[in-house]
Amino acid sequence: MNWYLEVLKKYVVFTGRARRREHWMFLLFNIIAVIVVIAVDLAIGTFPLLYPVYFLAVLLPHLGVTVRRLHDTGRSGWSILLGLIPVVGAVVLIAFLATEGERDDNAYGPSPKPATAY
Repeated sequence: MNWYLEVLKKYVVFTGRARRREHWMFLLFNIIAVIVVIAVDLAIGTFPLLYPVYFLAVLLPHLGVTVRRLHDTGRSGWSILLGLIPVVGAVVLIAFLATEGERDDNAYGPSPKPATAY
């Protein structure tokens, strides 16, 4: 849950880098939240009401963590637009997001992973 809240605190931060865990845990909690919101929406009989509100509320944090994740792999945040290409673009974007980030500092900032002792 801390990963989800941490991303929400960085609401529109598109600079810096994000670890794989930060991105994927946010995505996992976001999917769980969407299921809960849709269930509540259906239970109270207002289905197309709460889900769009939630979607708009987390749209910018989701874009922010995705851009920071791409920065961690050494790619520009504009690479997120690959997701607009049907099928192939989504697969390539998922591969980029699942790739391990660069260990050293890169053009987007210091590594978000704690330094390991040698």
